Amino acid sequence: MAAGYLDILRARHAARLLTGTLVGRLPNGTAHIAIVLFTRAEGGSYTLAGALAAAYGLATAVGQPLLGRAVDLYGQPRVQLPAAVVSALGMSLLAFTGLSSLPLAYLAVIVAGVATPPLEGGLRALWPSVLKGEGQVHRAYAMDAVAQEIMFTVGPLLVTVLVSLWSPAAAVLVINAIGVLGALSVVLSEPSRTWRSAPREAHWLGALRSPGLLALLGAFFFVGLALGSITVAGVAYADDHGRESVYGWLMAALGLGALIGGLAYGARQWAGAPERRLRYIVGLLALGYLPLTLTPSVPVMTALAALAGVFLAPAIACSFIVVDRHAPRGTVTEAFSWLVTTFGVGAAAGTAVAGPAVELGSTAWSFAVAGAGGVAALAVLLSTGRVLAAPSRTPAVVTGSENDRNGAVEPGFSSGHKA
Repeated sequence: MAAGYLDILRARHAARLLTGTLVGRLPNGTAHIAIVLFTRAEGGSYTLAGALAAAYGLATAVGQPLLGRAVDLYGQPRVQLPAAVVSALGMSLLAFTGLSSLPLAYLAVIVAGVATPPLEGGLRALWPSVLKGEGQVHRAYAMDAVAQEIMFTVGPLLVTVLVSLWSPAAAVLVINAIGVLGALSVVLSEPSRTWRSAPREAHWLGALRSPGLLALLGAFFFVGLALGSITVAGVAYADDHGRESVYGWLMAALGLGALIGGLAYGARQWAGAPERRLRYIVGLLALGYLPLTLTPSVPVMTALAALAGVFLAPAIACSFIVVDRHAPRGTVTEAFSWLVTTFGVGAAAGTAVAGPAVELGSTAWSFAVAGAGGVAALAVLLSTGRVLAAPSRTPAVVTGSENDRNGAVEPGFSSGHKA
């Protein structure tokens, strides 16, 4: 297992691109946590915290596909770095002005969300130009998902440490400054500077003209809803137990579980269609969310959070391959950005629903939102099985593979349908 990942990291530019993207995405990966903690520290209610986090998530959902399409059309450096700077300025405005003016607070998080650079989609578009062969690209997708979970494990702890050492406002400023440096590292790399998208058919719907992609996005809206609700539910659980640090441990446990699951998933080549495999993985993911509604003691709850995260990274890694199989040619960054968008909209809905669920019901009710989201995601995948079984493109070896100088096979396009 480790040897396969090391082979990828030894490839020229691979470690830099992965690290830069991971660091550059830190502000987005921790934004909901930072916004909730900042709002509570400023005296705001759970409902306001959820509403601000939802506004950020919805703004990100709007910005990601638009910026992703811009990357496909104009290249990465001309879009990614300016977007990262504008997003950081938006969060800095929130940190400096606080909640004294709610319209200004909403404007700040909306600007930050809309301008969030599509680094996730950009990295996945770059993998075929950096790595050799379909197998390496698929393993890179799994490693990408694992790296995200490292961020989701370390990120909450970093935010809580910065809050403890200084303040929630300082945490927001530091995290966003680090994010700009990560984006800068990516866009200055040779693969990012030279990458160009494959020719695309002019169509106003872009990647969304693929029925299979729409089905996948519908399912992952509910996965995002589950994760977004856990963000608010975790804070409420920590408040119930009188220790702010409990929240960081719960989020870290969730990420640690996903890290373990992602490493195990990427350790082997999988036979069979990824669409079918995704249904099983999401079913297990939904099953893992349901016990959280029990809200037991902190040690047990931490263990349940880790268990709930085990199938998250495998679901994400498998979804990357499904996106590649169903996205129209020349829309690779946009298609991956739409996946980010569905997470953003779903997470926004989850935070918006979980806040009132805490105040009108209990902490258990807010965790029940996560369980319902997982079940709904599985229902979408089961009901759209026929659409997902027919990729919009025929599996083929693509010589260019979105500027692939190594002649790599475009991911997901093997006649054997291996993940």
